[in-house]
Amino acid sequence: MNYKASNKSKQYLNLYFQVHQPRRLRRFQFFDIGSGISYFDDSLNENILQRIARDSYIPANELLLKLIRKYPSVRITFSISGIALEQFQEYAPAVLDSFRNLAATGKVEFLGETYYHSLSFLTDKNEFIAQVGQHKQKIEELIGISPSVFRNTELIYSDAIGSMMYDLGFKGIYLDGIEGILKGRSPNKVYTHPDSDLMLFPRNYALSDDIAFRYSDANWNQWPLTPGKFVNWLQQIPAEQNYIGLGMDYETFGEHQKASGGIFKFLEQVISILANLRQFGFINPSEVVKRDSAGDTLSTSKIISWADQARDLSAWLGNDLQRDAFDSLNKLHHDIIDTNNADLIDDYRHLQTSDHFYYMSTKKSDDGNVHQYFSPYSSPYEAFMNYMNVVSDLEWRVKKEIEKQALKFKTQQMESLVTMGINNPSLIGSS
Repeated sequence: MNYKASNKSKQYLNLYFQVHQPRRLRRFQFFDIGSGISYFDDSLNENILQRIARDSYIPANELLLKLIRKYPSVRITFSISGIALEQFQEYAPAVLDSFRNLAATGKVEFLGETYYHSLSFLTDKNEFIAQVGQHKQKIEELIGISPSVFRNTELIYSDAIGSMMYDLGFKGIYLDGIEGILKGRSPNKVYTHPDSDLMLFPRNYALSDDIAFRYSDANWNQWPLTPGKFVNWLQQIPAEQNYIGLGMDYETFGEHQKASGGIFKFLEQVISILANLRQFGFINPSEVVKRDSAGDTLSTSKIISWADQARDLSAWLGNDLQRDAFDSLNKLHHDIIDTNNADLIDDYRHLQTSDHFYYMSTKKSDDGNVHQYFSPYSSPYEAFMNYMNVVSDLEWRVKKEIEKQALKFKTQQMESLVTMGINNPSLIGSS
């Protein structure tokens, strides 16, 4: 990056956090198909959200607000899914207030993403665009900020996705800084899309995961991770590598890593130390877009993500269960959209949430442990069967809605003919 002369010696950190909570499904039995009951266990969702709000979101937001007020140079970036925002509205309005307080400082940026935290880019281009637009509208409504930089679900990225976001008017997009696409280059730089001036913001996954996954791991050879040790690692990054993206789930603070383990104190001390070091500054992506010239191009036709060791789509579509579930939902897409039934479409889109497929993973070892940690099911097979019962019910509802609309249309035709003085029903729609 090429900053103004006064900034040339600095290395800039972008601290960004993903905030997301799915609407988990109720236990939906085969005999529930056609019963009309809701798909979602909103009592469970409310309990989980309120617990995480108490233990994570609210104390973390209060800490960041304190640090921003104490150190005006601090910048923070968030990506909040639409379904997390709507659950905040319903179950934890204090969380929304705390995000609004952060936004009011002018030091916090909010990214665009898919409203339903979905894999909709694989389903239909127009569906993907609709969810991105719905999310942008929700952020503007609740936070008062219009996103200019995008972070796709679970950092899923390819050149094609980047091109689509550029066409939608976004100035930059996040991706994971994995070796497979960097090909020996550093993750600590901003790059440019090969076919446009869309800026690409890589995540330094090694340093990010040191906090998100290894902070409390007593078997890790660097445990315990202290603020001084972590800042020292940052200081060892060569000066010409002057954009360092540190990104993780926001639930890292207080939920995945408990407050009793010192994670909030760690975050506070790391930010405080960095704010007092002339070597470092903080930055949000829109500031980079405004201040920086284009960097080297970075290209990948292969779809990447930040999930699991493979960092591809296998976390959600890596086995036959997942692919079958995904395909079974997708085959309903056009019929559901064509019904123009808001309730059907909303339920359908909630079923697109990537978490549902994540729970069906049959991976083993460390990856498998992470999937099981997040899953409300006893096994991937239970997750699959439960999901497929819901999809079967959705398919039944779609069929009934199509029949209802066809009957309504035929009735309207008949009424129109009667109005014109034609009383022969046989003249109606021989088609």
